[in-house]
Amino acid sequence: MGIPEIDTIVLDGRVKGMPGDVAGFPLGEIGARRWNVLREDLPLPLAVLHQSALRHNGHWMREFLARSGAVIAPHGKTTMSPQLFRDQFADGAWAITVATTQQLRVCRDFGIGRVVLANQLVGRQAISYVISELKRDPGFDFYCLVDSVANVGQLATAARAAAPGRPLQVLLEGGMMGGRTGCRDVATALAVGRAVKAAAPHLVLRGVEGFEGLVHTESPADDAATVSRFLNYLVEIAVACEHAELFASDRIIISAGGSAFYDLVVERFGKAGIAREVLVVTRSGCYLTHDSKMYREAFAEIRKRAPALDNLGPGLMPALEVWAYVQSRPEPTKAILTVGKRDISYDMDLPVPIKWVRPHTGIDARAVAGIGAGHVVTGLNDQHCHLAVPADSPLAVGDMVAFGISHPCTTFDKWQVIPLVDDDYTVVSAIKTFF
Repeated sequence: MGIPEIDTIVLDGRVKGMPGDVAGFPLGEIGARRWNVLREDLPLPLAVLHQSALRHNGHWMREFLARSGAVIAPHGKTTMSPQLFRDQFADGAWAITVATTQQLRVCRDFGIGRVVLANQLVGRQAISYVISELKRDPGFDFYCLVDSVANVGQLATAARAAAPGRPLQVLLEGGMMGGRTGCRDVATALAVGRAVKAAAPHLVLRGVEGFEGLVHTESPADDAATVSRFLNYLVEIAVACEHAELFASDRIIISAGGSAFYDLVVERFGKAGIAREVLVVTRSGCYLTHDSKMYREAFAEIRKRAPALDNLGPGLMPALEVWAYVQSRPEPTKAILTVGKRDISYDMDLPVPIKWVRPHTGIDARAVAGIGAGHVVTGLNDQHCHLAVPADSPLAVGDMVAFGISHPCTTFDKWQVIPLVDDDYTVVSAIKTFF
């Protein structure tokens, strides 16, 4: 399947976000309908992507990476949209990162030739699929993580039996105490690295990897210090493996993967002190859409740590919104809206009401207003949003409210199709997700 084939996928009223009475039509023709969100041409709730913000964010990251000398392998799990992957490659992405073999399969079906599985490759089905892809396509450039001698043995056994004709490339993962996967000390990391070298020619060690994105407390300064220590630890592993001559003969990859500390990642890894050529790979996935809470706050801290980034102009902008109707005003200081856990992120923070409009004939974007202070989401049900409002709030039944989100990943996975809109909220195209 290729990107053009996405445009042939048929949409109709059974797809969330499409008008209930619309007959089937190809996704690629959605822009020709000139639907407008503010004119109520589409039912709510509705997730939309601002085309101008997506373009701005892609350009900003491209400029950031050009200054740092790093490359990006954005995490595909954020959007699971091959159309957005295409845009990221157009902006210079080195690879796409995935977390599962299902996500990998989507990448392969859409012709993506370099993929980082930022996870351990375990289980018969997953290992078999990867090795069969390596054997089928000599140009497929694939990497996965290892953090145990046991997993190295499993991979080596499978590769030996299947004989893909080239080694499986692995990255040695360092991890944090109390965190997820990854070697907790240099001695363990060296043992795993030596096991990889002993598994030649079936496996080859290409670099060192870690995930710093789990660090999150109420103190940004403490978080940055914790991340810096962790990045130092990953460099320590890389230096130890280089001294032990465990890496393959070409350049060494050093990678970390969150969307909140990529400034620290590229700075520290860029000064790793390794004699051989180093490729620094950051894996931020949420930069493309940004958000209105979690990553907005994280980006503010990045700008504090790196004031020179102001030279890149306006920073990242939230591109993703979810619109809903006010469906009830049952109490003076309460409104209920038509959006819930099935439609919008709530795993990190509750949604943030950011703007509202009262639909009327001839409406355009000039009618949209910022929502006043005191409008706060207090809870979500499957299909309902509980919004605390001031007693004098202008919101009435039938009004439309736009919500910003926190953590884009868990809004994208709730939508099969998300329209892209221009600055007047006219639909110009749409993306398809593959979760």
